[in-house]
Amino acid sequence: MPRWPWRVEQTRTNVAQLPREDETPKAVGACDGAHDDVARIAPVTLQRVAQALEQLEIRYLTDGDGSLLALWERHAVLFALEGPSDEILVIRARPHATVPPDWADRSYRVVNEWNHTRRFYKAYVGDPTDRGQLPIYAEMQVPLLSGVHDALIAELVDCAAVVAMGFVDWLHDEGALL
Repeated sequence: MPRWPWRVEQTRTNVAQLPREDETPKAVGACDGAHDDVARIAPVTLQRVAQALEQLEIRYLTDGDGSLLALWERHAVLFALEGPSDEILVIRARPHATVPPDWADRSYRVVNEWNHTRRFYKAYVGDPTDRGQLPIYAEMQVPLLSGVHDALIAELVDCAAVVAMGFVDWLHDEGALL
């Protein structure tokens, strides 16, 4: 039976050692001060989200409210800020295709299947459009009151774009809804 060490520094492998009590701990990959501008934590803004979209080469439009709308062939993704201090990043995907009202029950079953099998983006059936069709949405909300690095914004935007594409593909293929 292997004996587990009581402390990390008792191991004989190349594992990071716990800091001594008189040492200031430093996170793995933490900046040494030379890259403070890169690792700057600041409030989330739509300007920073737009910079992430540009960095990822995702084209987008700005609507009248200042929200950002990225468009693809079969869907669009909205990036907006909500909350009392605009601290919640809302990312909402919507396929361009809609569902006829007589498919409402099927729509709810398909959306529930997505929600039960996926962690990212929670899907829902929207209110009927002017033509009576049912839109399908997938949304995630990320509270960022404590601030965020530019790299994390870019990672969230990239993940949202990839999962939105997977969601729409799934609705067209396995979900057989659109």
